[in-house]
Amino acid sequence: MARGKTSGKPARQLLFSEALRQQKHPPQRTPYPRTNMTDDMQGVSMDRILQEISAVCCKLEGMDNAMVVLTAETRSMRLEIAGFQSQISGLDHRVTTVETQVAYWTDRDQELLHLRSKLTDLEDRSCRNNIRLLRFPKGIEGADILSYLRDTLPKLTDTTFDPPLEFQRVHRLGPKRQDGKGRPRPIIPCMLRHGHARQLLQTARMQGPLRLGTLEI
Repeated sequence: MARGKTSGKPARQLLFSEALRQQKHPPQRTPYPRTNMTDDMQGVSMDRILQEISAVCCKLEGMDNAMVVLTAETRSMRLEIAGFQSQISGLDHRVTTVETQVAYWTDRDQELLHLRSKLTDLEDRSCRNNIRLLRFPKGIEGADILSYLRDTLPKLTDTTFDPPLEFQRVHRLGPKRQDGKGRPRPIIPCMLRHGHARQLLQTARMQGPLRLGTLEI
């Protein structure tokens, strides 16, 4: 029994040593030998790869050309946009100027309307004291028409005026007639006081037609 144990122990050690050696230095595999079919397939694959690379290069060249054209168009569009911006800036300046002028003339229109209103009011006020004297013969007033009316109107209306009648201006209406024919031109006196004008008109309405001699005034 002791002999058997002694003889088996070296054999196990040898097997264990061989296993360690194989783990540290695994046996080299023999490569498969190349065949003609494998070479043909590799040649076909390389040709296809080269063709695809060539196609990709052509596409890249086309993209480069397209990028050059796109860059030129973009530069042209930038120039056009810059021109449009300049035109818009000029138009904006002109519109601002026109708006300023419109605002100015709008204010002037309002001022003009106000002045017209005031002028109309002044004309109405200035004409408020006017009366028309009809059928006074031509030349009856003589050289001083103011004195004539100051003396004649109180007698004509049989009215006493206090204070006495005063006139701002007196004139005959219309151009002079050279032939002396036709109806005599009306006399337009502008009374200094509105109360005198109203009193004369009321008296004329109450008394009816006024008579100066044989004339109906």
